[in-house]
Amino acid sequence: MSFPVTRQAALASLALAVAAPAVQAQTQAPVLNAVLVTATRTPQAARDIISDTLSIGAEEIARSGAGSITELLQRQRGIEVSRNGGPGANASVFLRGSNGNQVIVLIDGVRIGSASSGAAAWNAIPLGAVDHIEVVYGPLSTLYGADAIGGVVQIFTRKGQGSLALDANVMAGTYGTRSGTAGISGSAGAFNYALSAGKERSSGFSSTLPASTSYNMDDDGYDRKHANGQLAWQIARGHELGVLFLHSDQEADFDSGTKARAWSTQKLDTAALYSRNRLSDAWQMTTQIAQSRDKSGSFTATATTTAASQINTKQSQYSWQNDIALGTDSLQLLAEHRKEEVESNTAALVRERSTTSWAASYNMKRGDHLLAAAARNDDSSQYGSKSTGSLGYGYRITPGLRVNASYGTSFRAPTFNELYYPGYGLPTNRPEEGRNREIGIHFEQGATTLGAVAYRNKLTDLLVNISPCPRPGFRSGCAYNVNQATLEGISLSARQQLGNSFTLSANADLQNPQDDGSGKQLVRRAKRHGNVALEYTAGSLTTGAEWQVSGYRFDDTANRNRLGGYGLLNLHAAWEFDRSWTATLRWNNVTDKHYELARNYATAGSTVYAGLRYSYK
Repeated sequence: MSFPVTRQAALASLALAVAAPAVQAQTQAPVLNAVLVTATRTPQAARDIISDTLSIGAEEIARSGAGSITELLQRQRGIEVSRNGGPGANASVFLRGSNGNQVIVLIDGVRIGSASSGAAAWNAIPLGAVDHIEVVYGPLSTLYGADAIGGVVQIFTRKGQGSLALDANVMAGTYGTRSGTAGISGSAGAFNYALSAGKERSSGFSSTLPASTSYNMDDDGYDRKHANGQLAWQIARGHELGVLFLHSDQEADFDSGTKARAWSTQKLDTAALYSRNRLSDAWQMTTQIAQSRDKSGSFTATATTTAASQINTKQSQYSWQNDIALGTDSLQLLAEHRKEEVESNTAALVRERSTTSWAASYNMKRGDHLLAAAARNDDSSQYGSKSTGSLGYGYRITPGLRVNASYGTSFRAPTFNELYYPGYGLPTNRPEEGRNREIGIHFEQGATTLGAVAYRNKLTDLLVNISPCPRPGFRSGCAYNVNQATLEGISLSARQQLGNSFTLSANADLQNPQDDGSGKQLVRRAKRHGNVALEYTAGSLTTGAEWQVSGYRFDDTANRNRLGGYGLLNLHAAWEFDRSWTATLRWNNVTDKHYELARNYATAGSTVYAGLRYSYK
């Protein structure tokens, strides 16, 4: 297996492998044992998962003081973000150099996203509704089907349990930003509940820079309200019936090159009804009916008229999952059906397609050996049948040190824009395909956590805008399966508790996301990016500093429009001055660094936010 990365990256991985046993000799504390769901579609201890995973817990989110979910994700390893303006603007999330539409996004197990663009509406996901987040890197088409080339991000809202809990927080800061969220959760007998609602508003700043042809010097703010909940009923021992939902409604301004107002609307809705039944000690069956809606509108007003564009996606999802324990091993059998429907004032996009899927996976544990194998077939009414598979092996050298190796295939379905948009789409376009190989080493013992993963994901049949189009009648080019790309690199992470007060954490990604045909760097993705954070805790006071860095990127496929590298210094503090009350303060971009995540689109300067959180349990 070949991973052509830098010598420095290889030496860093070697140093990690040598250092891990030495660190273990210094401490014999028990291995941390977080439980994750996304990597195997069922709760499993992180130490038994071969896939490369990341978990962002509720306390970490609360301490972060992040203003949006993309801001939170941008600080994590293996993740880059592009955004066309402030927090209310359209954004893309790249995992390991993959494109934004090569990542699946789930909210409480319900898939979201636009069938026309293939991407999730990150700007509409309210951070105030989030309890915790799981990220799984690499191909997961064998578990989740089309589009899981770069990985899967699953967002979990709060689940009710235990005694009554109340939670509320308010925040205000720069650019006239203010927000408030309140929630209640708990259980009463066999009934569990969790409900939350909130509102955010910001005056914002001009989304574009003067060099843009769309520039308008007015402020581009946003207004968002949301509500979410989970209700569950234990109808009998081992049998649970539940319902969950999330609603987010946002209106945000943007620049259109005139003094007339231009704004977008983004509505996101998810709902699911599930039944979880333990049929025997070894067999659990989960049945779910779910639906998500993504409604995206764009409007420009003049003195006499209002121009509008509207694209709505509805995804209906049905799944039947069986988890069977075979001693220390587990077998999972899965059947799914998903229907995508688009409504739009662009008539050519008003289409639908259905996909029926069958999958099986096996996870084996034999002493210090782990093995995971999976296979899946997705049969689509539009692009036909696609089969994917994966195989992974892990070995525990010591209780805290493990090495992994895996291989997996994946694919991305053509979007409705790439198939049907007038003057651009071709109904004959095929799915993109990926083949990923990776090796990793992970160490977790006591106060020390270390990790290194080397990967190489070869992509073929990439859909790009090619001009001239091989088909007649396309003046400005068309979407066509012509490109190949390689996503390769090394992802490094470390976390160390220093005494009783300090925690130091760092991550670095050394990658080469490249278009194989031209040899150019993929758009808006850097070859180097990373984060360093130091946190200090003294009694009820927690303070911290973060440094986010990124190398240069390009805003075009020809690599002519360069986006400079940047480094951002952020400071934060939280003071729990009472058992139920916590005050927070955050200062982002302390040095007022000017940088761009997309060419000629503005980013926030130095900003300060103060908040107050109440929690009763």
